[in-house]
Amino acid sequence: MKTKHHQLVVIGAGPAGLAAAIEAGKNGIRDIMIIEREKLLGGILPQCIHPGFGLHIFKEELTGPEYAQRFIDQMLKDEIGYAADTTVLDLTPGRQLTTVNDRDGLCLIQADAVILAMGCRERPRGTIGIPGTRPAGIFTAGTAQRFVNIEGYMPGKKAVILGSGDIGLIMARRLTLEGAKVEMVCELMPWAGGLARNIVQCLDDFGIPLLLEHTITRIQGQKRLEGVTITDLKKNRSFEVSCDTLLLSAGLIPENELTKKAGIIIDPLTGGARVDNRMQTSVEGIFSCGNVLHVNDLADNVTEESRLAGKYAADHIKGSKKPDKCISVIPGDGVRYAVPQILYTQDLDEDKKLFFRVNSIMRDAKIVVKSKGRILGTYNRKIMTPGEMEKITLGKNVSGAIDEVLEIGVEKK
Repeated sequence: MKTKHHQLVVIGAGPAGLAAAIEAGKNGIRDIMIIEREKLLGGILPQCIHPGFGLHIFKEELTGPEYAQRFIDQMLKDEIGYAADTTVLDLTPGRQLTTVNDRDGLCLIQADAVILAMGCRERPRGTIGIPGTRPAGIFTAGTAQRFVNIEGYMPGKKAVILGSGDIGLIMARRLTLEGAKVEMVCELMPWAGGLARNIVQCLDDFGIPLLLEHTITRIQGQKRLEGVTITDLKKNRSFEVSCDTLLLSAGLIPENELTKKAGIIIDPLTGGARVDNRMQTSVEGIFSCGNVLHVNDLADNVTEESRLAGKYAADHIKGSKKPDKCISVIPGDGVRYAVPQILYTQDLDEDKKLFFRVNSIMRDAKIVVKSKGRILGTYNRKIMTPGEMEKITLGKNVSGAIDEVLEIGVEKK
């Protein structure tokens, strides 16, 4: 078995891993290795051929492959090492990785720091619990996206989509453009799960109905899907729709098996690691960023927080230690979770960005930041929805007023 050593190992070559590795290089780290289990770099972005990427980072609209290529080109220019078609089998708390590929076989890699950037996976049918048969024609939305955009196959001619996540909305448009008929998108919740712009551009512009508080309660068909039973949860009545394809867009799950193997504390609210404002996990020297940390709406947000992981991983390699005094960040009324979950008092001499999601649609509301019941700041919003990440900047001017706990909540104006 081969043994290797690297200053920094980044697991995952999607937008998070690439941005983190590049930032670590800018901060003086030269021995960087990116490990990617797919044959191509870029993560999920090569199959996301729609525009909408890069508006914040590059101030222009790019497709997913174009956005990924910007980082791949920079990575190659910086001479950052990578190993594609390589799987990480294990990660220990001591930052030792076990990898395998068909070139080197089984390898042990010791790293001075590790950045977790494995992304997320789609929620499959088995976790949704739809009764009925198991015919062909049922796909997760991301699988269908890969078939159409990468492999060149159409999954079917007449489709129903369950769940209003962004990938499902985008595939409603994509299938329509390729000649399929998308009957409807059904959403269990009373609000859409995707970005407002995707609802307008992918459904409204093509006349595809979005049925809120509706779900699929039965599958029909033996060898091939023939139809589904849809139930209106509000009116408690059902109807049948004929279709040969069902796409599932019912949520994403952070890919945290390696995180758990390393003994890292997982936040039950996000499904990802608990991190501090340096993006460091509960295990010193292991950092986390991107969709493996919490599911983001925008690749630009992923890039932003991943650059922090790269910067502070570099600091750790150069000898920086975790500060002792910290502040817990907790969700208050109307907030599902907040990231990061820990702030260090010595880092509050700079503005800090906090990301969070609300529990329900809030109109004409305000974000309230408190510490021990004392209001430190408010931020007005016309509308907030669970499907869109909220972001606030905590000014350095309030750092002296924070006492042990920082609470983020929302309330009506």
